[in-house]
Amino acid sequence: MKEGLIKDVYEAVIREIQTVITIAYILAVGIGMLFNYHKYKEFGINIFDYADVFDFIIAPFADPQILFFAVISTIIPFIIYKIDIWMKNKFPKFYTKSNFGMDKKKWFTNFRITSFAILFIGYLFLSAVYYGYYSKGKIKNQHLISVKFSDNEILKGLFIGKTKETLFLLIGDKVKVIPISSMVKEIELSSVNTN
Repeated sequence: MKEGLIKDVYEAVIREIQTVITIAYILAVGIGMLFNYHKYKEFGINIFDYADVFDFIIAPFADPQILFFAVISTIIPFIIYKIDIWMKNKFPKFYTKSNFGMDKKKWFTNFRITSFAILFIGYLFLSAVYYGYYSKGKIKNQHLISVKFSDNEILKGLFIGKTKETLFLLIGDKVKVIPISSMVKEIELSSVNTN
């Protein structure tokens, strides 16, 4: 009888771990999409026009900075939430005063969870905007790269990024979108504000 109980507990734990891993991965992909969008937006590129699903599936793992921001964006609101619970349990009088007595209301638990969800989403968006700005600065300080075409023409520019089928270069104040696997030589986007 003990073996059956242990087996049931083991299977339940495995199912929960699979669920948590799946949710965490979907969250990481969503965060990767958001961060990539803001990175390319700084150069006037709508990455959704050029990327396919696979580009976003690997996005959180292709750039360690996105993974770092994703982890931090998840951990910080969670820690603040845990500190809030700890304060409520450890210093209930101070907690009640600091919340103007609202923690005694029925709706306060839902309000607190909603507040931390909004904090998480807000922090995530602010982090994504900062990441885009930070990435632009990093790109502008890197060395030029050369792209040689099949007709021996060479383009030199700053490497913004790439998807499975396109390469993005900043040449002066213009963004060049270079298809990797087609007969189209390049696509030029309008001028970018390089400040």
